[in-house]
Amino acid sequence: MSSPQTYDLVVVGGGINGAGIARDAAGRGLSVLLCEADDLASHTSSASTKLIHGGLRYLEQYEFKLVAKALSEREVLLKAAPHIIWPMRFILPHQKHLRPAWMIRTGLFLYDHLGGRQTLAGSHGVKFQDHPSGAPLKPEFSKGFVYSDAWVQDARLVVLNCMDAANRGATILTRTRCESARRNADGWEVTLKTTDGETISAKARGLANAAGPWAVRFLDDVATMDHRYALRLIKGSHIVVPKLFDHEYAYIFQQPDGRIVFAIPYEQDFTLIGTTDVEHEGAPGKVAIEEDEIAYLCESANRYFEQSIGPDDVVWSYSGVRPLLDDQEDNASEITRDYRIQLDTDGAPLLNVFGGKLTTFRRLAEDAVDQIAPKLGNRGKAWTGSGHPLPGGEETKPQHLFESLRASHPFIPLGMANRMVFNYGTRVRDIVADAKSLDDLGEHFGADLYAAEVDYLCEHEWARTAEDIVWRRSKLGLRLTADEIERLAAYLRERAYA
Repeated sequence: MSSPQTYDLVVVGGGINGAGIARDAAGRGLSVLLCEADDLASHTSSASTKLIHGGLRYLEQYEFKLVAKALSEREVLLKAAPHIIWPMRFILPHQKHLRPAWMIRTGLFLYDHLGGRQTLAGSHGVKFQDHPSGAPLKPEFSKGFVYSDAWVQDARLVVLNCMDAANRGATILTRTRCESARRNADGWEVTLKTTDGETISAKARGLANAAGPWAVRFLDDVATMDHRYALRLIKGSHIVVPKLFDHEYAYIFQQPDGRIVFAIPYEQDFTLIGTTDVEHEGAPGKVAIEEDEIAYLCESANRYFEQSIGPDDVVWSYSGVRPLLDDQEDNASEITRDYRIQLDTDGAPLLNVFGGKLTTFRRLAEDAVDQIAPKLGNRGKAWTGSGHPLPGGEETKPQHLFESLRASHPFIPLGMANRMVFNYGTRVRDIVADAKSLDDLGEHFGADLYAAEVDYLCEHEWARTAEDIVWRRSKLGLRLTADEIERLAAYLRERAYA
């Protein structure tokens, strides 16, 4: 066992909330250690609908504060990470028996104005006979509404926050489980264990519990503390099918049960459909889509699209568990998506994070560090709100970066250049470096994945396995065969990355 190192703050959990807290705290001058039992974003944070949005449907639940907060954050994040977050226009076909037009117009008016919209286009009505979004819809849909939100590469958002935290001095340990956390008069004694069997001891003046679906279990089994908190675990599942339309608009479909389902352009050749809301009773890490969820999502799309889909059309699916505060709401879809931060100062500071949503992670992190930093003797001011792009986001217009890459590396195919710019931003230059041909990028694993990119992901983004690379750092698993993925796995083993 290595001798303990002392940190100002140990953060448990490598999802979006833990990553955001680590970044914010490190930027205020605190010494930070973040530990994650698996890969970064390996659970809830990579299983989202991949939207930065206010949550239009939350207006019906009178969650005006949550929607305003999320819409305000949408503007901040668009500026901080333009290479992985970009505007998207959404089409809402109108069905008068579900919601009257006046109600939708009112909701969209609020949605346009609650968050101080600055850069995105406003909402308006649309007639489908005159609009490209009408082509794939059934003929009974004649009109609807269009509004703006944003798309995000969700797992990459987590990784970039950790990269920025590391750049500011934080220590990021993946595949390192927090085995125990004991409070004493001077702070916390933390015992960590890696998947390789190494035990690491650390001391911390403060502890942040950002374990997501495991947050309550952390208090029960790791910190062994009494508390009054309860989480409801809500499973959300998505399916991916071959693309159902050829334009860049996304759809938001109202369902007879009151829920909404999105159909979103995905990775050029696919359509992403989701999500469900189902109570999850099992272990948070063991979650998979059920047949009835696949049927529900197919039926949800088939109510609107002319082209019918079924389970056989699904090329990929994913599921995640949202850890929502138990507010005693009977309907899983109605449970608040807002977060709660609880600071326990009955001894060394313990910060507990419950709930939350992807869009508001930065505000959550800011609120969390605002609370715990003064208890650690730190008076640093909040800093992540503007003017500090995430790694790769220094070029505010990715299209300019794309043109520059094409000019300096004309041998890179258009599709590959586009994917790399909108995954890595300015960091693409670190990957392609001074290569003069595709051969200079090293071994080719299939699709447009080369060793230079794999090495970069392992050396700078904590990737260790083929799954990390093809499903979280990228979505190339949709384009690689099983044999190609195994060849990638063998390369990682040979290089001792895995």
